[in-house]
Amino acid sequence: MHAFLAGLLFAVGLGLAGMTNPDTVQGFFDVFGTWNPQLALVMVGAIAVNLVAFPKILGRSRRAKAHVQGLPSQSRIDRRLVVGSALFGLGWGAVGVCPGPAIVSVGGGTTLAFVGAMMVGMWVHRRFFEGALS
Repeated sequence: MHAFLAGLLFAVGLGLAGMTNPDTVQGFFDVFGTWNPQLALVMVGAIAVNLVAFPKILGRSRRAKAHVQGLPSQSRIDRRLVVGSALFGLGWGAVGVCPGPAIVSVGGGTTLAFVGAMMVGMWVHRRFFEGALS
């Protein structure tokens, strides 16, 4: 139930911050045109919350943080990380939507194709590349 409420709060926050609007995101990347700093403000807010919350979560007992998943097991920057980051950034800039807001927006039907393509991409990665490139 806590995970659902956290996800719901995150979804509402993305919607209220305008991050489900591709024009807002693409406006952030348009530094030589009509630059929109709204995404930068959302990022700063997220970083501030994380700077406070993350050390507290990691400071919990082993039992209390047993449900925390997805922490990176390595800290080195390799080709796989750089290529994946570049692909993510290119897609984000071209479409104006990243995965979180896309899932929030799918109810309205505007990002259904994007979310479908994202799911296919995740399946292809798991099926053909997971473990093979590490």
